[in-house]
Amino acid sequence: MKINTDSKKIKELLGRGVKDVIEKKSVLRKLKSGKKLRIKHGIEPTGVNLHIGRAISYWKLKKFQELGHQIVIIIGDFTAQIGDASDKQAMRQPLTEKEIKTNMKNYEKQLGKILDMEKSELHYNTEWFNKFSMKEMFKLSMNFTAQQMIQRTNFKERWEQGRPIGVHELNYPLLQGYDSVAIKADIEVGGFDQLFNLLTGREVQKIYNQKPQDIITFNMLFGLDGRKMSTSWGNVINILDSPQEQYGKIMSMKDELIINYFELASRISLEEIEKIRQAMKVNRINPRDAKARLAREIVELYHGRQTALKAEKEFEQIFRQKKIPSKIPKVKIKEKSLNILDLLVKVKLVSSKSEAKRLILQKGVRIDKETQNNWQKAIEIKKGTIIQIGKRKFVKIII
Repeated sequence: MKINTDSKKIKELLGRGVKDVIEKKSVLRKLKSGKKLRIKHGIEPTGVNLHIGRAISYWKLKKFQELGHQIVIIIGDFTAQIGDASDKQAMRQPLTEKEIKTNMKNYEKQLGKILDMEKSELHYNTEWFNKFSMKEMFKLSMNFTAQQMIQRTNFKERWEQGRPIGVHELNYPLLQGYDSVAIKADIEVGGFDQLFNLLTGREVQKIYNQKPQDIITFNMLFGLDGRKMSTSWGNVINILDSPQEQYGKIMSMKDELIINYFELASRISLEEIEKIRQAMKVNRINPRDAKARLAREIVELYHGRQTALKAEKEFEQIFRQKKIPSKIPKVKIKEKSLNILDLLVKVKLVSSKSEAKRLILQKGVRIDKETQNNWQKAIEIKKGTIIQIGKRKFVKIII
């Protein structure tokens, strides 16, 4: 495939959503050279789902792929056993090999929603680190100082506050940097919270007599509650979420995040986004209508236009017309009667009895459209009973 060096496409690639480009002159020179570049991106398998905050990088990789460059994805199945300390205020719990295998099982399928995986290289860093000797590790680590590693913001804060910093955490950037050596990266892309690790990759490449990779980092897509999007906080929209889930989550997010999502998670032009921003500013567009447009655009990206329109119609039926969804998960119950707390846990609408009790007291639980307010109540199990939590969670009981 011939490399596309169109200046307009390169400008867009390095513009929208981009926070840092290091070194920009070098990146421009490479992109205009006509040479097929190796574009690296690393993924740590910390959970089973990849969310749309991470997908900012994947959509940029797609742009590189459309220009004819070689995408190289590295899944950190070795480094995940250490744990990336980026933005962590305490030592993270290392993952077991079993957890890592479970987490990364469907990554290729999720990436395939965006990238052409047949044209992408996919590597696991156990490929080289399982053969990496202690001698090689010492050789690598002797080129860095503890002071250099501790200068990263979160380490510095933990040091000053007397909180522990594991020696293994100091090694993580070196290993991630060696990934760039192993695949001979020309450019690495990632979130701006990864900048320290990406810069370390440049230094590690120099040690191994490779030209240092250039770096492109992206702005952050905030979670639905305004914090960083994080699986552990539950404020995420996942690539494999159902159309209904994606649509409903977007409609539930804070109004002040609308433009952030349009810019980073949709393909709408920046000119049109600016019109939406200005219209919202003078109250010509209701934030709810802007979110509905955003929800439709995002669901279309991952599920197609017709599915997006169907999700929108169903959302309107549930929230405005108070109708029951057309498709409801079914759960078989053998018992003839259950305490309401036990029932909610059994059908997996809540994770604990305490959560169930809290939702009942907040009048967030309905059984056959009747709001429940007694958390000690015994529920008679009937075929076809519909249990509802909040506005989006439904379960139908079968016997």
